[in-house]
Amino acid sequence: MENKYSVELLPRAYRDLDGIYAYIAETLIEPDIASKLVDSLEEAIFSLESMPRRGALRKTGSYANKGYRQLFVDNFTVLYRVAEAKKRVLVVTVQYSKSKL
Repeated sequence: MENKYSVELLPRAYRDLDGIYAYIAETLIEPDIASKLVDSLEEAIFSLESMPRRGALRKTGSYANKGYRQLFVDNFTVLYRVAEAKKRVLVVTVQYSKSKL
């Protein structure tokens, strides 16, 4: 029984990933770290195809209380919505989230 969801990144999410890579690779001059981080983010994002509801519902900040979920990866928050009827995960944005430590 196949229970996978399709994962779709909206244009803003692609721009966010490109911006994260560019900042780390070009501004911080760490292309290897940038590549590994973006790979890690993409791996977490596409893992939502098998467990899309594992991210907590967003209750504060942008997209709060509108059915959006959040997945934390390193110091980043992936905001997404599950379209249950179409078995689709829509990734809206990937935002830097400061560590609380």
